[in-house]
Amino acid sequence: MNIHEYQAKAVLARYGVAILQGGIAWTPSEAEKVAQSLPSGVYVVKAQIHAGGRGKGGGVKIVKSPAEVKATAENMLGMNLVTKQTGPQGRLVKRLYIEQGCDIKRELYLGLLIDRVTARLTFIASTEGGMDIEEVAAKTPEKILKITVDPVVGLMPFHVRRLAFGLGLVGKEAAALGVFVKGMYDAFIAKDAAMMEINPLVVSGDGRVLALDAKIGFDDNALYRHPDIEELRDEDEEDPSEREAGKHQLSYVKLDGNIGCMVNGAGLAMATMDIIKLYGGDPANFLDVGGGATKERVTAAFKIILSDAAVEGILVNIFGGIMRCDVIAEGVVAAAREISLDVPLVVRLEGTNVALGKKILAESGLPIVSADNLADAAQKIVTAVKEAA
Repeated sequence: MNIHEYQAKAVLARYGVAILQGGIAWTPSEAEKVAQSLPSGVYVVKAQIHAGGRGKGGGVKIVKSPAEVKATAENMLGMNLVTKQTGPQGRLVKRLYIEQGCDIKRELYLGLLIDRVTARLTFIASTEGGMDIEEVAAKTPEKILKITVDPVVGLMPFHVRRLAFGLGLVGKEAAALGVFVKGMYDAFIAKDAAMMEINPLVVSGDGRVLALDAKIGFDDNALYRHPDIEELRDEDEEDPSEREAGKHQLSYVKLDGNIGCMVNGAGLAMATMDIIKLYGGDPANFLDVGGGATKERVTAAFKIILSDAAVEGILVNIFGGIMRCDVIAEGVVAAAREISLDVPLVVRLEGTNVALGKKILAESGLPIVSADNLADAAQKIVTAVKEAA
């Protein structure tokens, strides 16, 4: 789950991370009042959406009076903000964060995430703050510093010293970084975060180290432990299909293709998408119904796939271990009848109760194509979609 910048800063501030003063506004008048309450004569008006690159899209403006804040808010609220992370459809701006200006001496980058290779928390730092870190890594990898933290001992002073040295910070600035880094680390652990990104991390003219922007993503599986974080969810920023999938305990991610996939098991789902690509198709989604899905959950999964207007065919690929093939078959038939299926459907079943599952599909009276193996299934659905086009 992702949250807005102002929410991320509030979470980090509780753990000692230094931020600038600011406030949220839903209307131009509220934006003006927030600006009037801030000490600076320079103000930054920031659109709050779950995407980066807001400045390049016109979603971040620097102004010099509360009246200008109000005028800027009038233009920004309700705009469709398009960045390279939103895609061409953009995001509707419904709220703004009004923040005091800052005397910026240097812009740096600092991130914290779980390294899947080492299974440890890793700080990513760079002197190239304010830029896309992917671009920095691709063009100047020598400017990327990685510091891995052993979970047994946790964050240690030498980690901070290495970060400070790598970012060129000494004295007062290095000490401020130490407090900042400890706050990030403590917040990450305490709130079961999956990713934190401070870009830019700025050094101010008076030597403070501040989070000028902040992003935090949380582990969805741990949200039950953090009702305070769950309350920060903005459903308007989430894909409706992914949100609906979450209600049914389904793992769903929308993609750009036209072949819907329903699979049990993340690894098998990835393999299914790969083989669809191998045979010339494009997967429309990743959808894992899990190992113990019920008929109702399978029906919900089917509906979610078909809610995507781009889907021109569906491939169901199930290996029945814990999951029984007859349960999958019943769910597929129920959903197809309820929705009036009008796209090609290929089903490959294998494992527990496979014979019963195939019998249910064969006797359903629906135009369901059975496949003998994964390669056969991929070839059949790709061909069927092309022929129907």
